[in-house]
Amino acid sequence: MYQINKRPRLALTLGDPAGIGTEVILKALADREVSQSCDVVVVGSRDLLFQNYEKLIKNLTPLANPSELSVIDVPTSGEIVTGVGDAASGAASFAYMESAIAQTLAGEFDGIVTAPIAKSAWKAAGYNYPGQTELLAEKAGVDRFGMLFVGRSPFTGWTLRALLATTHIPLRQVADTLTPTLLTQKLDLLVECLERDFGIKNGRIAIAGLNPHSGEKGQLGTEEIDWLIPWIESERCKRPNIQLEGPIPPDTMWVKPGIAWYGNSEIKNPADAYLALYHDQGLIPVKLMAFDRAVNTTIGLPFVRTSPDHGTAFDIADKGIADATSMKAALQLAAELVRN
Repeated sequence: MYQINKRPRLALTLGDPAGIGTEVILKALADREVSQSCDVVVVGSRDLLFQNYEKLIKNLTPLANPSELSVIDVPTSGEIVTGVGDAASGAASFAYMESAIAQTLAGEFDGIVTAPIAKSAWKAAGYNYPGQTELLAEKAGVDRFGMLFVGRSPFTGWTLRALLATTHIPLRQVADTLTPTLLTQKLDLLVECLERDFGIKNGRIAIAGLNPHSGEKGQLGTEEIDWLIPWIESERCKRPNIQLEGPIPPDTMWVKPGIAWYGNSEIKNPADAYLALYHDQGLIPVKLMAFDRAVNTTIGLPFVRTSPDHGTAFDIADKGIADATSMKAALQLAAELVRN
């Protein structure tokens, strides 16, 4: 059993070295509240870490000094060009991930926090994965996993939790990929996660419809009538202690979460979690509300994994203007989940 008085030990990957990963890491680790919540070991190129520090420190404070950080050095073989995601940066970020995963599975770390990578750079380097989530699942040997986005409102303290049923696939494939079997798997993960990681038993879960107006009784698509509504009714019978709401029209499902996030209305009673059926259905509202605070959490792994909910931002790399709020939140949430 985990020792509650022990600081969680986290591997923090550098992400794509041509992006803002180094900057948000150095900014986040300079925050005393973050550094005191967990024991962090950076996994990446030590030389690149120092090079970026020297560039940024001229105009930025506070920054964590790499000489005072624990670093597992994973050297890069190709030339890294700031702001350019290519085969060299993709190979480097992939190597960082492989090292962090291997050592976590060996018991060296309680969890992994990942800085953002560029999927196109991985592909250029010869690695055909939809994203870091799928690599983590493959290396961990699991086929039940999900992308849960968590954000705590700075206005009200309410916690938003949104799980994606499908992730990095083309929109035209969504309807064919969604099945009752897949949704049952995702719902199982979500119920387990709410209870284990957040202490929420008998929770309320809102489930989105697929089509506009949830199909309008078959006028705007038949998936709801054909299988989604029967599936929800079946799950209600199987899970009498869980409140399942839906299918909720996708354009109105996010009204209550928005109110709960900003606290500007008397409407209350948001759900404990939201199940979106495809990537943008969930992430457009999540990023609209919580872009600088949302954390991507992979559930179903044998260890904790979190990541900031933003990309590599090649266009602002090395400019000193990257926001580290989401990276701080990712580190703090990882520590909290390990303790839970």
